[in-house]
Amino acid sequence: MRMQKEDIAMYVFPEEMRKAYEQSPLSFIYYDVVDGAAVPLLASDGFCKNTGMPRESVLRWLSGGMYERMHPDDVGVTAKISREFMKREGPYDTVFRCRIGKDYQYIHGFGQWQRMPDGKELAVICYLNVTKTKENMVTVAESYDLFRRDQFYSDPLTGVPNLNYLHEFGNERADILRLQNKKPTVVFADVYSMQSYNNQYGVREGDALLRLVAEALKNAFPDALLVRGAIDRFILVTDQESPEALTAGIERANRQIKAEAKGVTSGIRAGICEVGEGQSIIEALDHARHALRRINNDMTRTWAFFSQAADDQYWKERYIIENFDRALENQWIKVYYQGITRVRSQKIASFEALARWVDPIRGIISPADFIPTLQHYHQLYRLDLYMFEQVCREIRIRHENGMALVPVSINFSRQDFDHTDVVARMNELYEKYELSQYVGKDFFIVEITEQDMAMGAERFREQLKRIQDNGYGLWLDDFGSGYSSINMFSQYRFDLIKFDMELLRHLEDNGGVNRIILRELVTVARELGMHTLIEGLEDTDQLGFVEKIGCELAQGFYFHKPAPLDDMLFRLRGGQQAKPCETSEERTEYRKLWTEEGDT
Repeated sequence: MRMQKEDIAMYVFPEEMRKAYEQSPLSFIYYDVVDGAAVPLLASDGFCKNTGMPRESVLRWLSGGMYERMHPDDVGVTAKISREFMKREGPYDTVFRCRIGKDYQYIHGFGQWQRMPDGKELAVICYLNVTKTKENMVTVAESYDLFRRDQFYSDPLTGVPNLNYLHEFGNERADILRLQNKKPTVVFADVYSMQSYNNQYGVREGDALLRLVAEALKNAFPDALLVRGAIDRFILVTDQESPEALTAGIERANRQIKAEAKGVTSGIRAGICEVGEGQSIIEALDHARHALRRINNDMTRTWAFFSQAADDQYWKERYIIENFDRALENQWIKVYYQGITRVRSQKIASFEALARWVDPIRGIISPADFIPTLQHYHQLYRLDLYMFEQVCREIRIRHENGMALVPVSINFSRQDFDHTDVVARMNELYEKYELSQYVGKDFFIVEITEQDMAMGAERFREQLKRIQDNGYGLWLDDFGSGYSSINMFSQYRFDLIKFDMELLRHLEDNGGVNRIILRELVTVARELGMHTLIEGLEDTDQLGFVEKIGCELAQGFYFHKPAPLDDMLFRLRGGQQAKPCETSEERTEYRKLWTEEGDT
């Protein structure tokens, strides 16, 4: 079990002994071993003088780990010697390069264990700067093989530690920050559009940019552990003084990168995650990576903090996309039919086919979750054609069980037409299930949202025209949802306009303005020869209003809740009376009557 801060008891020197040791001109540090980590307790005046830092800064630096200022090529050997010494498995006697001021200095460190008056044993390590004694330095360096290149922990391009170093020492760095009552935090930074930069300015300038990024991050976070990750990624292990201070550091680094880069660059973007108690650096790094992914291509954002809610959403999306093929193959996605009622007769005039994912592991997965996910990964066309095929397949079942056959609308997306020939696929499925013996193609209605229509290009308009030319119906869905443009009706010809449910839900808002809007829109639609439908109808007051303004059709829980065909068949076989559906003759008569009323 990880030791808690309040449980850790570090050695306390007697006051006279502390003063004597601290005033020594010799260069040494006393260490205690706490939870397997070396914790500095006392620094001599000689050591402080050699480093050029006050005692408090020395102890703070050493608490953060001397490895951060050690030359990356020397870390591997020195870390191994240190671990063995602290475990009493070997001596401490080594030479390494350590950055003191602006330059690396050669330091000879040798240590021993000292028993204190109360029996406690502490490690005392003496550090001698041997940079100026070249002959001695070479002799010692050769004996410890310091000139052997240790690339295992070092990134050769930027000179900073690499991922091997992070795996080996990252958790130790986080533990030390906790001992200092700080919040260890991982920052996962990515150079934006690095490949484009290389393509424009060449690989040599790309390498120079990476070195600049490393320099800028070191300047912005001088006390942090900076690691070069894969390709154009950098990782910081730092303390989160405050979210504002952390993001300000990222912004400082970005300013330097943009100012000093030879080419045009957008700098870095970063995901940020605090390392929780009991959490490893690698786990926090994974969370920070997910946070960065949320930024995507949003050029207005430079950083994002990890949140559990966002992570849960990410894994929900991953489940959806990774199990989508199985959902189609095993028919976990089912057609739920919701009746569309003719206001005048109160009979079902048609159905809308709604997708419902009934998962054997997660239960009901909401369309609000799986539809945006499939759209994001450009898989929505597969869902929409699957839904069309399921409706085709179930027509024969409905017919054989004596159920009324009324038109069915299926939702399609503008994106569908970018990935497949929708009309050709619909025709293939119509022929595959030999539907001409039951219904004509006008039985099927394609619903396209107003938002999709607003974003459609010329090719999209041509595809919609093909739908009607092939005999299928075409409805405009969600009109009034925020993208409304009357100009749309000069470019497209729809059989019906479906008004967004929010218009009906907020009839009384702002002095009842939606009442006026809906009334006038119904009138305009009639003048243009388009039928009208209002969705979201839930009570008798709304029904009275819809009837008063002359809207032909309504859809909502007041009339009919969505249900799969199996449920409808179960109720039918159980002797329950189904909601009445209008016949084809009645449908023809109502349309004729609608036309005649419009002419008067």
